[in-house]
Amino acid sequence: MNRKFTLIIALQAVLIITLFWVLVFYGKDEYESYKRGTEEAITSPSLVKETHGISVVTLPLAVQQNSEIKTSSLQSSQHQSTLNSYGTVVSIDGLIDLKSRYQAAIAEASVSRTSSASQYAEYQRLKTLNADDKNVSDRAVAEANANVQGNQARITASEAGANSLRETMRQQWGETLTQLALKSTASILKPNEVLLQILLPLNTPEPSANSTVQINLANTNQSSEITAIYIGRSTNSDANLQGTTYFYRATDKALRLGMRVQVSYKGADGSGKKMNNGVVIPNNAVVWYGGKAWVYVKQTDDQFVRKPISTENEVGDGWFNQGILKANEQVVISGAQLLLSEEFKSEIKNENED
Repeated sequence: MNRKFTLIIALQAVLIITLFWVLVFYGKDEYESYKRGTEEAITSPSLVKETHGISVVTLPLAVQQNSEIKTSSLQSSQHQSTLNSYGTVVSIDGLIDLKSRYQAAIAEASVSRTSSASQYAEYQRLKTLNADDKNVSDRAVAEANANVQGNQARITASEAGANSLRETMRQQWGETLTQLALKSTASILKPNEVLLQILLPLNTPEPSANSTVQINLANTNQSSEITAIYIGRSTNSDANLQGTTYFYRATDKALRLGMRVQVSYKGADGSGKKMNNGVVIPNNAVVWYGGKAWVYVKQTDDQFVRKPISTENEVGDGWFNQGILKANEQVVISGAQLLLSEEFKSEIKNENED
């Protein structure tokens, strides 16, 4: 009897376990089907569509109002272009040496010219006496003539040397700096003033007289700019960079011979007259993604497109841009980060589906 009862209990247990696993097996399919249906029911439609390779974010007007999406119309603007280059503080020892040698040659020629008049007068006197019954010998006349000719040769040599030195100065230092050095009776540069050779890009018009550039010491944390004044064209070139070199002067105790300086100047000719037409992108319209600056442009009432902008020219409360965006285009100034998040969410969803 006990054996029969035990057998019945065992059979009931096996039957219960079998029924449990049957329920689990069939119930799993029902649960997965229900879960997929629920997810499909709650999945919101994508707000981002790709048109001609460009992602377009579509936001109904009601959503825009609830999300406080606001836009602003871009206004046309002008910006004075600023170009950047390099320069070097150069020594004028070579120029001073050439100037000193030139002045010495001119002085020597002047002394010889002064004595030449008296020597020629003496020669004429002796020549007259010799013609008057040989009151002086032919040898004395010949010696006087030799003195005149020798003195004239010294004058010619001194003048030729001076001309050669002046031409050397012109070739090494340029016409303007040469004239400045030769006309100056005092030092070429003022106290604490240095000479800079500055490189401007090729095809840049020559700077106008007394135009200026702003310089900073290269590879330093210097914040204040130094004003350098244009002198003239340089005949030397920079072996490391392509461009045309010019001489400038600047006064600052921080400048030392051989120092490399960074140069910024407005306008292609350094005069500040060149203006570029474009628009100013306000700061609150800019979003950063992938290390770049972007803005969302409103194409229609409910469509927005992300476009890159340049942050090269910062002006006031924004960045000046030309060619990328046009005046009167609407850019998002409030809620741009929300649009970026929506676009980024769409990209993640597409990657997961792949």
